[in-house]
Amino acid sequence: MTKTEAGRLGEERVCAYLTERGYRIISRNFRIKGGEIDIIAENGDYIVFVEVKARRRGSMVSGFEAVNRRKQGLVIRAAAEYLRRSPSILQPRFDTAQVTLADGGAAEVDYLENAYDTTGYDVFF
Repeated sequence: MTKTEAGRLGEERVCAYLTERGYRIISRNFRIKGGEIDIIAENGDYIVFVEVKARRRGSMVSGFEAVNRRKQGLVIRAAAEYLRRSPSILQPRFDTAQVTLADGGAAEVDYLENAYDTTGYDVFF
């Protein structure tokens, strides 16, 4: 399985995870120059910007660790642009999903709500 295939599988699994919990997926792979958001979803209270990291079991760096301060800033900047283009009255929230891939395509989702916020970034929502 290539890195791209693993990422796609991870995103599919997280979309299913969110849908099962009452979220509506409103966009996937929203891109701007210098940033991307894997999944944008809403649940009536929040508009959620989700970074998905797929890893094979036993990887050196966890998916949660891979969403470092630099990556957070890129997601936050992309989220600000998304909301500029598509305003929402919902409260923004930044979540991270770690998908652990096993042989045969099985995927386990660990999901962290409100994984980080915009403190220290020069953006306003």
